[in-house]
Amino acid sequence: MEKKIKLLDCTLRDGGYYNSWDFSQEVIEEYLEAMAAAGVNIVELGLRSLKNSGFKGASAFTTDDFINSLPIPDSLTVGVMVNASELVGDIPQLEVLEALFPVSADESPVDLVRIASHVYEFEGALQAVSWLTDRGYRVGFNLMQIADRTEEEVIKLAQLAKEYPLDALYFADSMGSMKPDDVSKIIGWLRTHWDGALGIHTHDNLNLALSNTLCAISEGVTWVDATVTGMGRGPGNARTEELAIEVAELRGKPTNLVPLMTIIRKYFKPMQIQYGWGSNPYYFLAGKYGIHPSYIQSMMADSRYDEEDLLAVIDYLRNEGGKKFSTATLNNAREFYSTEPQGSWSPQEAFANRDVLLLGAGPGVLRHRNSLENYIKANKPVVIAMNTQTGIDAELIDYRIACHPVRLLADVEEHVSLPQPLITPFSMLPEDLQSQLSKKEIKDFGIHVEQDKFAFQKDYCTVPSSLVVCYALAAITSGQANRIWIAGFDGYNADDPRAIEMKKVLRLYKESSDLPITAITPTTYNLSTQSIYAM
Repeated sequence: MEKKIKLLDCTLRDGGYYNSWDFSQEVIEEYLEAMAAAGVNIVELGLRSLKNSGFKGASAFTTDDFINSLPIPDSLTVGVMVNASELVGDIPQLEVLEALFPVSADESPVDLVRIASHVYEFEGALQAVSWLTDRGYRVGFNLMQIADRTEEEVIKLAQLAKEYPLDALYFADSMGSMKPDDVSKIIGWLRTHWDGALGIHTHDNLNLALSNTLCAISEGVTWVDATVTGMGRGPGNARTEELAIEVAELRGKPTNLVPLMTIIRKYFKPMQIQYGWGSNPYYFLAGKYGIHPSYIQSMMADSRYDEEDLLAVIDYLRNEGGKKFSTATLNNAREFYSTEPQGSWSPQEAFANRDVLLLGAGPGVLRHRNSLENYIKANKPVVIAMNTQTGIDAELIDYRIACHPVRLLADVEEHVSLPQPLITPFSMLPEDLQSQLSKKEIKDFGIHVEQDKFAFQKDYCTVPSSLVVCYALAAITSGQANRIWIAGFDGYNADDPRAIEMKKVLRLYKESSDLPITAITPTTYNLSTQSIYAM
């Protein structure tokens, strides 16, 4: 049985989620040579799609012309993948198929067509199998997100599949949540009706991609997927360089890994450093809780999301459901205060008719520490430090302010030990945080997050984001301060998403409040600026 194993490498398809399927000709040509040398049977050179929005490279469309431009070794079978969503969408299926595959297999360099399908698309997309096989194409079907399906559901899928001339029925561990026992269970369910070739496509959230693949082989699976260095959506896949060794051993045949190791050194390791695929604790948690890896991939590529945001979003998706990726869901998950605000403290008690100095976390505070401290001693503004910022003498800080639940959880011990009262939406925090802060002097000022809006009430505020700077500006404004001085708001590079977000926050604040706000240390933001050295 082992000798029948087909090793399919889908680097140019699955890896394309990181580089927009834009692999250079040089990389592809050396990749093809390496695949042939390593004993790979099938190369899936990319997707085939009618969708064309934004720039994507050649492997996003994988046309016959593109494939014909490549030196394909004779030992390699050429495959492409089609998403079932295009076969069961608004355009009639026949029209889609005729556009994607305008010639029969004997006129095309494509040998194998794989269809990636969600369970709800499966029955409708299966109808494409007959059309493709009638034109000479081999056809595989990849069942996605199967890990959380019931035995009854999986058996029904197998019953449907057996009615069509499929060359291989794959199941994909799309969330990277499966363990070897789960793999064996799914195979057993599929085998109740499907007696054709089975395949497996694994993801490495739990560092089990290779183990799950080998388990599947031991259970009779004969089609197995891998990618070079595991390059693929989210944490990536089983690694070709490892699976090729295992498959060669099962086949009892030697394999030449030198070209593969060469392209890893020349191309794929530098790309991995650039794009950052591979398992990490965030992908591990996503796999553990059945969260779509695109959430993690999107957040890790966006500098607005720090460690607290990542963990908070994962916790949100764990409870609310995150099996299907949605940008809107991601944006909602980042905000924590969409419920009715609760608060019991009015900032007017502290800030009314006073100048307030707000200390950010930028290096400007420490760099200009002496002048800031002299100014505070001479002019006696109310001094507020965001989170646990310690750039100046702690005795000169009147209050600390924080609102991000995960950041608070990370800093709670430090907050408890710090002498200043803490301004925070205490009534709205999780119970465990409330308990840990129970002995701390708290100023309970409520918060409500509503897109593109600032509003200032007596004991709560409405802000466009749960960023602590939004909360701080709103609290000071609700407190009817005389003016706001800010220090340590150095800024980010112009194209940094954090800079873009901060600019939007400041614009919205200026549109909502007449309270003067002035930076007294260097800043890249469009703010009124004075020098601390002249004050």
